[in-house]
Amino acid sequence: MIVRALHETLGTDREVKAETWTSRRLFLADDRMGFSLHDTLIHPGTETRMHYKNHLEAVYCIAGSGSIEVVATGHRIPICAGTAYALDQHDEHILRADTEMRMVCVFNPPVTGREVHDETGAYPAATPTAPSVPGSASLGATS
Repeated sequence: MIVRALHETLGTDREVKAETWTSRRLFLADDRMGFSLHDTLIHPGTETRMHYKNHLEAVYCIAGSGSIEVVATGHRIPICAGTAYALDQHDEHILRADTEMRMVCVFNPPVTGREVHDETGAYPAATPTAPSVPGSASLGATS
């Protein structure tokens, strides 16, 4: 069993910061769970363009409000506490925070912990340093 408390991640290499967000990464690839689990703060008044070409992501908003825009269609969806969404088609999107948003994020394949978005809004593809669950072919990186 793995047990981690959020406060134990603060100020460590499991707390990754960018201009528009702070991600506290509770479970990572080296935990060999087949996914990673993050407690992420989206800073108020910001927008972040993302495009997870190599990962699937599910997000559950537990505090705050904002919106997500699907870049391909321009469709904009309000997000508030209690809203969940899944980027099941590797959707390029823009996340806008009206207030500070607290999000629980799950990535498949799992991230290693130090990733930040590249110039296209993606995280790099999984590597041998980001192991997946043995015997599970569905957890490999997608294109």
